[in-house]
Amino acid sequence: MQIHVAAIGRIKEPYLRDGIAEYLKRLSSVCTTQITEIPEEPVRAHASTGAIDEACSREGISLLKVTDSSGLRISLDPMGKMVSSESFAGMIKKWEIHGPHQITFLIGGPHGLSADVRSRSDLLLSLSQMTFPHQVARFILMEQIYRAFAINRGLPYHR
Repeated sequence: MQIHVAAIGRIKEPYLRDGIAEYLKRLSSVCTTQITEIPEEPVRAHASTGAIDEACSREGISLLKVTDSSGLRISLDPMGKMVSSESFAGMIKKWEIHGPHQITFLIGGPHGLSADVRSRSDLLLSLSQMTFPHQVARFILMEQIYRAFAINRGLPYHR
C-alpha cells in the first residue's frame, strides 16, 4: 500500500518534524509513505475574503497536481466525517486488501482547502471537532495512520 500526504506549508517546529519523522520511520515497515510539501501562497494580513479564496485556489491547483488520480483522495476538512481510530483502521484495512492501494491525504494551509479540492476528494475527513494548526494536523494524521496499522496488526501500540 502507498500512502501519500500532500500538504500546504513546511513544518517549522523541530518537535513536530521529529515526531513526523518518527512515524514515517515506523510506517516504513508496513507501507510506502511519502510526504510532499507545497509552498504556502502568501496572503497579506487583513486580506480580503477574495484574496484568501484566490490563494486557496492556487494552493488547491498545486495539491491536485501532485495526487494520483487513480488513487483515493482524502481531504482533511473540519466539516468532514469524524471516525474513531478503530473505524479508521477498518477503512485502512479495507483499502489495503481491496484497493485502491494508492491513498493521498490532502492537508490545506492556514486558510483551509479550496472548494475545488473538496469537491474532487473521495472523502472529507475531520480529525476532531477541535481546531488544530495545519502543522499539528499533519502530525496527528501521521500518528493516526500508524495507529491504524498497529490496530490492524495487533501491535501493542494501541491500548
